[in-house]
Amino acid sequence: MRETKEINALFHLLDDPDQEVYDTVASKILLFGKEIIPNLEHLWETTLDEGIQERIEMLIHRVHYMDLQEALTDWSNSETPDLMKGAILAARYQFPDLSPAPIVAEIERIKRNIWLELNNYLTPLEQINVLNSMIYNYFGLKGEEISYQRKNQFFINQVIEGKKGNPVTNGIIYQSLCAMLDLPVYAVNIPRQFILAYYDSFYDFSGPENDDFRILFFIDPIQGQIYTQQDVETYFRRVAVQPLPSYYRPQSNKRIIQFLLEELGKCFQNDKDQYRHDELLNLAQIVQP
Repeated sequence: MRETKEINALFHLLDDPDQEVYDTVASKILLFGKEIIPNLEHLWETTLDEGIQERIEMLIHRVHYMDLQEALTDWSNSETPDLMKGAILAARYQFPDLSPAPIVAEIERIKRNIWLELNNYLTPLEQINVLNSMIYNYFGLKGEEISYQRKNQFFINQVIEGKKGNPVTNGIIYQSLCAMLDLPVYAVNIPRQFILAYYDSFYDFSGPENDDFRILFFIDPIQGQIYTQQDVETYFRRVAVQPLPSYYRPQSNKRIIQFLLEELGKCFQNDKDQYRHDELLNLAQIVQP
């Protein structure tokens, strides 16, 4: 954006010690939107005062955050929110200039290799064995249990690049591939777990909730391990949880991205990062099903 007298005047007030004056200046700067970012970056580069640099950094973050709020609102309001696109938007919280093209291209490459191995004569279990071989052996995806000390495993771009995620991000990759391959695999709402299920038919998320479906088996997205209904019932007994029909209901893409944002928020627990925790919970509310 071209420098103007108004912008220069606002920038000169960024070092004002009066918080009320600064808040007013910041609000006016934010009204310029993303176009003001190059100006702010240039100002940061030519400023020696670390305190002012911190204020500039926060302003740039707030501009990106406002843009992300708008993008997530559009995604949430779309007729069929795409799961991978939602995960890429969530990663933009940490990487605002993230390009989706390399991620989409890599997912498409894996899908193409899986598709070449599938045919109409394979059973559901045989289909998933093909997926597991391609995802975990050919592509080399690894998985670990959720750790809030490893926030990189919540960002889909870093998972694709480093080939190591947690159950949520691995599950998003797995379910996205299944959707592209027309396989009825969805995340389920089992407490304290993020696990996928292979259903006997596709689920209509646009209609009223119903329990008229049957799960053939479950899939742990960490490594692709298969679980039976009996295995899941044994888990419920072990953790002393009464199984409810809602636990077996497919989760919508919006709910999965909401859960991803909520879990990512738990990575920012100290006082210094409290605003990030609050921002992520706010983003999670935007995509609430």
